[in-house]
This record gives sequence, C-alpha cells and structure tokens, in this order.
Amino acid sequence: MKIPKTVNRLCRTCKKHTPQKVALNKRKAASSLSRGSKVRSRLRGLARGTGNLGRYSKPAVTKFKRAGAKNTKKTDIRYTCTICKKSSCQPSGMRAKKVELI
Repeated sequence: MKIPKTVNRLCRTCKKHTPQKVALNKRKAASSLSRGSKVRSRLRGLARGTGNLGRYSKPAVTKFKRAGAKNTKKTDIRYTCTICKKSSCQPSGMRAKKVELI
C-alpha cells in the first residue's frame, strides 16, 4: 500500500486543515499483564492448575496452535502538523503486508 508523505488533514489544535507529515510506527503489543490477556490465559487453562500435576499438567504455550492467526499487523500511521508540530494518530489503523511512503 502506498501512502503520500504529506496529506492535508484537519488539525485538532489549529482547528483547520493543514498539511501534515505522515510517519509509520510499529504498533505496540498488548501488555501481558493487561486485564484481557489475564482473562485469555485463564480461559486457555494456564493459570488454573487442574489435573494431576497442578500447573504442569497443561502443555506449554508454544505447543498451542494459533488457529485463525492473522498474517499481517495493523499499521500505526502518525500525522504531524507542519504548523503547530502536534501529532495525531489514525484512529483504526489498517492491515497491509507492505506500507510505503511515496
């Protein structure tokens, strides 16, 4: 996917349309201590300790098959206003194998 290096967008601080620089960032992965990941690990049976050997009765996490895993990461596109130098992020981010600035 090709994205232009500068785009005219609405700047929230200037409250008007300004030319903005586009930059690509790597998206941060969710923390292993976040509430959702704790719930997911409990559902997987990691923190449950059932069976004969407690927590060792379950297979290792690496042995789980990732069924339906995505083969692309979401891109994090940052827009920086050329006038006030404030940056904003695209709300959703999109999936693409390759993103390049033209």
